[in-house]
Amino acid sequence: MFEPVFLAQQALNGLSFGALLFLLASGLTLVFGLMRIVNLAHGAFYMLGGYIGVVIATLTGNLLLAVLAAVVAVGITALVVEVGLLRFVRGQELPEVLLTVGVSFVIADLCLAIFGGDPRTLPVSATITGSLTIGPLTYPWYRIFVMAVAIVIGIALALVQNRTRVGAIVRAGVDDREIISAMGVNIRWVFTGMFVVGAALAAIGGTIGAGIISVRPGIQDEVLLYALVVVIIGGLGSVPGAAVGSVLIGLIDAFAKAWIPDLAYFTIFAPMALVLVLRPTGLFGKAA
Repeated sequence: MFEPVFLAQQALNGLSFGALLFLLASGLTLVFGLMRIVNLAHGAFYMLGGYIGVVIATLTGNLLLAVLAAVVAVGITALVVEVGLLRFVRGQELPEVLLTVGVSFVIADLCLAIFGGDPRTLPVSATITGSLTIGPLTYPWYRIFVMAVAIVIGIALALVQNRTRVGAIVRAGVDDREIISAMGVNIRWVFTGMFVVGAALAAIGGTIGAGIISVRPGIQDEVLLYALVVVIIGGLGSVPGAAVGSVLIGLIDAFAKAWIPDLAYFTIFAPMALVLVLRPTGLFGKAA
């Protein structure tokens, strides 16, 4: 259990799962950072993107096309939810949260009715086959690809957030919505754009994640739980926090399932409880 190959294998498993969590948690923390909404439909967006991605990948054998289809479909769904529903309860925290819970139930039931209850995964034709071999260590290229995608998206989010006008508007909207509105920026559409971007990140995670974790009924609650833990540890509204939290939880989850599977869930929530006690705003969060 403590052999170098085993440790390296579990570390890579944790990093690849952490990369998947980052795609999910980054969208969730972005939405909260700007809109102050804990979007509990985020896991459902992941599931919907996963199902659509698997279907398109099965029909075409093209992963890129599957990701694009999932992003478009989930993005449109998020746009309808934000413009048609959330805007009418803007600023009312409890109605906003309950509304996203209701949206999650609706999407989950529609997915069950349309796609059935059997677990689905990406077809081999749409994944990257083969393995990387370094001495006695063999690791699938597809999992390495997932890590690479998360790194690229993380860098892109950091650049957009810190080096572009859009990022400046978003940061200003986080700090003081009233002032940025007085400067002529339509903060309502900024809210909508970020909500759609967050959902699109969940769709990307759902599609490429279907090559690691099967998409099935109930997956929306499982991934949402992990994402919430990551966001709480990293700090609400912090993309770097989401990255650090994702890696931490991914590694803990991988080694806990290998060494102490009966306590795997406990090992996830224990660091979250510790962070809440010692630093309630999270590792990278800012005090309100």
